[in-house]
Amino acid sequence: MKVKTIEEACAFVKSVHICTIFPSDKTALTSLYEQVDLPEKQPGESGWGQRMEAVWPWKNQLPALYPNEIYYGKIKGGFAVLMSMDYLENTHFPTAYRPVESLNQLAGTVFERIRIEPWTTTDLRKEVVFETGCSKSQFDTALKNLQISLNIVRECAAEQDTWLPFREVYSEIWKKHVPAED
Repeated sequence: MKVKTIEEACAFVKSVHICTIFPSDKTALTSLYEQVDLPEKQPGESGWGQRMEAVWPWKNQLPALYPNEIYYGKIKGGFAVLMSMDYLENTHFPTAYRPVESLNQLAGTVFERIRIEPWTTTDLRKEVVFETGCSKSQFDTALKNLQISLNIVRECAAEQDTWLPFREVYSEIWKKHVPAED
């Protein structure tokens, strides 16, 4: 399937169940980028080229336009992926979810902030780096690990990366797989 529109991108993700946004030799997953049939940047051309200009916003637009069909997140290895909601619910979540308590203390601190209220990456990073003295890299790793472990999710409709607890956004998936807390 060669993709030229966002509707075709949605159909592609649903057909393969999970794909990365961009290709990598470090994963066997296909990428959306590889399937897009638009021209790449040509020598001397300004900007990113039509292919990149399509794929880059689609990673956020797909889950915003098709919230019951497409999920955007990160998987082990830190790869940004799109997946069908059916795959997320029945295959990915049961194998990828890890309780916050199993992550490091910094991830717990970051999660606690997000649990209380939504935060943009920039504001959260400033606050946590100031509060804990961690580095930007340590913060970014904690945020990535919270995504991989399915504890936080990007708000689909947000202009900036804004983080919410996974269990609030996808409560039905959460209830299906995580025992109720007493």
